[in-house]
Amino acid sequence: MLQETTNETEQTASESEQLDDADEVHIDVFVHENGSATFVVDYRFENDSDANWTDLQADVEANAEAYTTEERADWSEILEDGQNETERDMEIRNVSVVTDVSSAPRELGHVEFRFEWTSFAYVELNRIEAGDALSGFTLPSDTTLQVFPPDGYVVDAAEPSPDDPPEEAVFWDGDGTEFTEDQPWVDLMEGGNVSDPVDESDADPGMPWVTVFGALALLVAVGAVGWWIRHEEILAPSGDANESESTGATAPSGTDDSHGDSPPPELLSNEERILQLLEQRGGRIKQQEVVSKLDWTEAKTSQVVSGLREDDEIEVFRIGRENVLSLPDERAGDEE
Repeated sequence: MLQETTNETEQTASESEQLDDADEVHIDVFVHENGSATFVVDYRFENDSDANWTDLQADVEANAEAYTTEERADWSEILEDGQNETERDMEIRNVSVVTDVSSAPRELGHVEFRFEWTSFAYVELNRIEAGDALSGFTLPSDTTLQVFPPDGYVVDAAEPSPDDPPEEAVFWDGDGTEFTEDQPWVDLMEGGNVSDPVDESDADPGMPWVTVFGALALLVAVGAVGWWIRHEEILAPSGDANESESTGATAPSGTDDSHGDSPPPELLSNEERILQLLEQRGGRIKQQEVVSKLDWTEAKTSQVVSGLREDDEIEVFRIGRENVLSLPDERAGDEE
């Protein structure tokens, strides 16, 4: 039994050393909408000697399980650091390996690993933040890292500045890139046209003001509608008021009743607490204010907000980089 364990250890060490001899390593990360990611790690070997590549290819195919076990162990160390940094439960699973040969633009042998990394990215409504799970990850020379957004998403920002990224992805080359403590970081947005994350200084400086003025115009319009409704209520005759005068009743207004009968927060569901906050703020509130006011985590807040949004209880839009929650127009009108 001891002899078997020793042989397995020596075999694993040998496999790791063979992969360390790769001429290039290309890491492609395909982020999914639920926050998980598919990793494709391609070890590339220049076929200067057909015999060397043939031997390696045969060894990988004969000992695929040992190779995938070693690769999983290497990435699990990185995952553990990311899990401690993000406090998200993560797992690496479905590790597989294949070999291949390409001839253009030059002869290369490929040992390609593929695996799933659960909870790799942080999902918040219509945006995904990726990279925090790789906190402390170093990108060696002759190694590249490329991050692809899910279908329907685009790259909004990235740090550090990517190295000649292809369209709709972020690309870093280890020969010219060094990640700091909070890098790499990629912000992915659902749909829409966003500025090039490589150089934000080239973006049209007038665009943020268009967003600001649009939001202000919306606020003015909502305020005008609310004022008109209240004005009409004041001018309209009130049959209930005449009845109250004839009977001498002095009941408080319906608005005061609703506030007086409002249950304490501990008796409200999570969804009701957010709706109550919205009503107290006049139908609109920043999501970060909800996090602060209710003393919730961002993940919990995002989950509850997503449920309310799916049920059409609230609407969510962005002003700059802030998520803003609001009651639908018809609901806001009813509350007024």
